[in-house]
Amino acid sequence: MKTKKVMLEKLEGTDAASWAEGRHALIRWYQTHQRALPWRESPHPFAVWLCEIIMQQTRIDQGLKYWNTFVNTWTDVHALASAPLDDVLKAWQGLGYYSRARNLHRAAQAIAFERGGAFPETAEAWRAIPGVGPYTAAAIASICFNEPVAAVDGNVLRVISRYRDIQDPIDRPIGRKQVEAFATEWIHPTEAGTHNQAVMELGALICKPTSPLCSACPLESTCLNAQPDSSGTPIPPVKQGKTKVKSVQLVFNVVTNGAYVWMRQRPAEGIWGGLWEFPSQEQSLESELPAVPPAEANLTPTAVRSRSLWGEPFEHILSHRRLRCRFVIWHIDGAPDLKDGVWMPWSEAESKARPRAIDRCWERLEKSCSALGNP
Repeated sequence: MKTKKVMLEKLEGTDAASWAEGRHALIRWYQTHQRALPWRESPHPFAVWLCEIIMQQTRIDQGLKYWNTFVNTWTDVHALASAPLDDVLKAWQGLGYYSRARNLHRAAQAIAFERGGAFPETAEAWRAIPGVGPYTAAAIASICFNEPVAAVDGNVLRVISRYRDIQDPIDRPIGRKQVEAFATEWIHPTEAGTHNQAVMELGALICKPTSPLCSACPLESTCLNAQPDSSGTPIPPVKQGKTKVKSVQLVFNVVTNGAYVWMRQRPAEGIWGGLWEFPSQEQSLESELPAVPPAEANLTPTAVRSRSLWGEPFEHILSHRRLRCRFVIWHIDGAPDLKDGVWMPWSEAESKARPRAIDRCWERLEKSCSALGNP
C-alpha cells in the first residue's frame, strides 16, 4: 500500500496521460453502470436543481419519493414559486434540514419572478440563487449546461483523496483544497456533466466509505491506493473528526381541551425552522419534567384540569443532537389567553407541517387527547 504523499502540482507529461486514461475509463464505466434515475433521463434544470437540493444529506432511496412528490405537485418553477411556503414545508416533512425547503421556495421565486423563469447557465450565476452553494452550482451548471467546472461532494472527496493519496484531512480546508485542485484539472473539457456524475456514482457504488470494490473500479490501474484483491483495504480518507453529538431532553407541552390544541410555529432559523410544534423546552437529561405549564400559555391555576405524561420517551437523532423526546399533556377548561402561538382545532393542526419527532406519533397522540373530552 502506498503512503507517500502526492503533491497536487498542475498535471503535466506522463502524469497527465495517466489521469486522462483514468478519466476516459471512468466515463466509459459510468455509461454502462449508472443507475437509472428520473432526473438523468432528460436533465432539465428544474429537475436537476430539485434533485440536488433534496439529495443533500439524504440517501437516494429516501429522497426519490420526495423528488417525485415535488415534480408531480409543482410541474415547473412558476408553480413552485406561487405555492404557499407552508405547502412546501408540508411536502418536505420528514427530510430534515428545513432551511433547505425555505431556500428552495425563495430560489423558485427568484428564478420565476426576478429572472422571468430563466434558469442560470453558469456556476457563478447559480451561486447568486438562495440555497445554492459551490457544489450545487457546479453540479447543475455542468450537468445541464456542460460547463467544465468540478462538482465536489462527499463522494468526490472520498474518491479523489484515495485516488491521489491525499494525506491531509478532507473535512478541513487544507485537504479539501487539494481535492478541489485536482478535480478542477481533471474535469473533462467537453463532457463535464457526465464526468462529474461518473465520479459521484463511483463513490456511491464502488469507492464506498468501507469495503470499497477496488477490483471492479475503472480507476484501479491508476489509483495510488487500490488493492487488487481482498487482502487489503485502501487507506480511508483522512478526517479530523466530527462534531460531538449533544444529548438533551426535549419536552413537548400539549395544551388541549380535547377539541383544540395549542400550536406554535418555530422561528425560521434553527432546527425545524418554520415548522409547527407543541411548544417545547429543552432540558438536560437529568432534569425533572415541568410541573407547571409554559408561561406563554397564560393559564390560570384553576384552568388546568389534569397533567399527564404521554407515551414512553423515545430518541430522535439530528446531525449534532440526540433528543430524548417526552410529551406532557395539559388538559384545560375552555380556551387559553395565549401570549404566543395559535389555538386551533386538531383538524387544522393536522394540516400543518410538523417535525418528524411529533409526526411519528401524531395520530395516537391526537386520539388520546380527543378522548379527554371537551368540557
